Amino acid sequence: MSEYQTCRNCVMDTTDSRITFDGEGICDHCNNFYKNILPNWNTDDTGRIELERIAEKIRKQGVGKDFDCIMGMSGGIDSSYLTYIVKEELGLRPLVFHVDAGWNSQEAVNNIEKLVDGLGLDLYTEVIDWEEMKDLQLAFFKAGVPHLDTPQDHAFFATMYNFAAKYKIKYILTGANFSTECVKNPIEWHYPASDLVQLRDIHKKFGSRPLTRFPLANILKYKIYYRYFRGITVVKPLNYVPYIKLQAMKLLADRFGWQEYPQKHFESRFTKFYEGYWQPKKFNIDKRKTQFSSLILTEQMTREEALEKLSRPAYDESTIKQEFEYVATKLGITVEELQGYMDAPNRTFRDYKSQRSIFKLGTKVLTATGLEKRVIR
Repeated sequence: MSEYQTCRNCVMDTTDSRITFDGEGICDHCNNFYKNILPNWNTDDTGRIELERIAEKIRKQGVGKDFDCIMGMSGGIDSSYLTYIVKEELGLRPLVFHVDAGWNSQEAVNNIEKLVDGLGLDLYTEVIDWEEMKDLQLAFFKAGVPHLDTPQDHAFFATMYNFAAKYKIKYILTGANFSTECVKNPIEWHYPASDLVQLRDIHKKFGSRPLTRFPLANILKYKIYYRYFRGITVVKPLNYVPYIKLQAMKLLADRFGWQEYPQKHFESRFTKFYEGYWQPKKFNIDKRKTQFSSLILTEQMTREEALEKLSRPAYDESTIKQEFEYVATKLGITVEELQGYMDAPNRTFRDYKSQRSIFKLGTKVLTATGLEKRVIR
């Protein structure tokens, strides 16, 4: 077993089992950022010109239609700031698309409402069948894997892609970005939710009811068929403009009354529970390391600040008992049953059927063509 080591530049460490370090103790995530991302990431006039070129194509595509694109909205900072940029700076007419998987925090509901109303946009909300969602989430608990957010994430992207294909919408805008996400979660921490083979295998082994209304989309369908045969293009506008997280939060708070969350992705109460407590406690996985490392690399946080935050647990120790009870009750099980899943042997994505070979091939292609610049394990 290798000795524990932390990067001397960011805060990624050997809890990422495949991390490597150079002779100076700098990790491959950092070296990749400086070599492949930073030189090709333009948020100055060059980026603005390119984004305006893309926006003009979107506007032309939307002539005579009620809206010219759709954009995912969770209520988190990335999608909230994206909404502002798309409407106020690009002058686009997006349909704001929200997927309600049953775990919205009140802050998320408020933030979505404030942004949509404040910008005069239309909101479409797709509500996922709760009984099927609950059954699928319980199946993942029973499977013992760390990627418990797969049912939520799969529902989010499958619903949006299927909607775009059904209504012949050519552009999907997302809040994905390098500014706060240039360090990607290792696959052992966050296995791709688009792996339909794994989702079906886990549900077949541990689920108790058929998924008749739950939205499904195979990686090949949305990466190849929807892209190249249906002409659906995904655009990430935040990669073309200056995006400083604290400044964006202040702007949204001052103008719309937007509310901050304790941590990235905590707009979902389930994600807050599983990333803030379940993963660190059961699997020794702390996703704050990728989040903080991204902010360190983009000069929005110092390494010292990150280490200080990491010295404290991500969850509120005084309220975790209530959160544990809330999640158990919401899922229709006892606290003892949920604790039993916590105490059960840990598994990984490797213990179930998957499309891992396809993902590895896709990663090679995306990396070779420059479409993916982050380190993907």
